[in-house]
Amino acid sequence: MTTVLLVEDNEMNRDMLLRRLQRRGFNVLTALDGAEAIQMAREHQPALVLMDMSLPVLDGWEATRRLKADPATKAIPVIALTAHALPAERDRALDAGCAAFETKPIDFPKLLATMEAVTK
Repeated sequence: MTTVLLVEDNEMNRDMLLRRLQRRGFNVLTALDGAEAIQMAREHQPALVLMDMSLPVLDGWEATRRLKADPATKAIPVIALTAHALPAERDRALDAGCAAFETKPIDFPKLLATMEAVTK
């Protein structure tokens, strides 16, 4: 079973994605902010991180930069999840180290295809 770390501070978004991913057979860990995401990624070594970019404590851009700078977590692909659909936001996420960028509301079939593509 593939382990995914879902980093999302919005309870409704987190719950919806958690349930949909679990129904697809994923083992899903959750974090509520960027600092918790870094700690959990180091501890659990998930196959993938789904990172909301607008987070409390430590935002998704900085959390991704720190994950990519850490030899223990740099190989874990990160997919940015954000309501900010502007090309500049996409570029900012990719510059931070994200492997892909998905806008909210989440197109779940597209997200699954992106998850598969970045973990190959």
